[in-house]
Amino acid sequence: MSTAKSSSKFLRLIVLAFCLAGAGPALAGAGPDTENGRYALSPTGDGVLRLDTRTGAVSTCSNSGAGWACYAVPDERAAMDTEIGRLQTDIVRLQADNEKLKAQLAEREPTVPGKIEEPLPKSDSLKKGEPKVAEGERKIEIPLPSDRDMDRMMSFLERAWRRLIEMANRVQRDVNGKI
Repeated sequence: MSTAKSSSKFLRLIVLAFCLAGAGPALAGAGPDTENGRYALSPTGDGVLRLDTRTGAVSTCSNSGAGWACYAVPDERAAMDTEIGRLQTDIVRLQADNEKLKAQLAEREPTVPGKIEEPLPKSDSLKKGEPKVAEGERKIEIPLPSDRDMDRMMSFLERAWRRLIEMANRVQRDVNGKI
């Protein structure tokens, strides 16, 4: 019986050794390193959200099978601050340009010679003005077709006429054949 007990203990020790050997790498890669409290970890659906308590950087960490990998989350606040700074610089530049243009306008003469104080009546920009008539004569120029254009037109008319005659002949044959 002591042999059975010792072989049972030996078997248990071997199983325990295999379990610990298999669990060693799993325990080593169980999660991202917290480096003595530097990182605060919060579980998410597909991994862990890691906050660096020293710098404020946020990363998403996930186990990809080969081990844990952490990727920095883009800092939208920094991008917005940069854009706000750029826009403020543009506003200052535009205000300076506006003041410069106002100063240039003020340096000019107050009124243009020959200018009237009343605004001119608005006219319809789409409405075409009357053509200017010289001494009661009106000349309208209509370009005549070229010889090439005339030849093309005559060729078209001849083909259309032939087709019309052929169609009339077919109709006449059909009518004569049925009667």
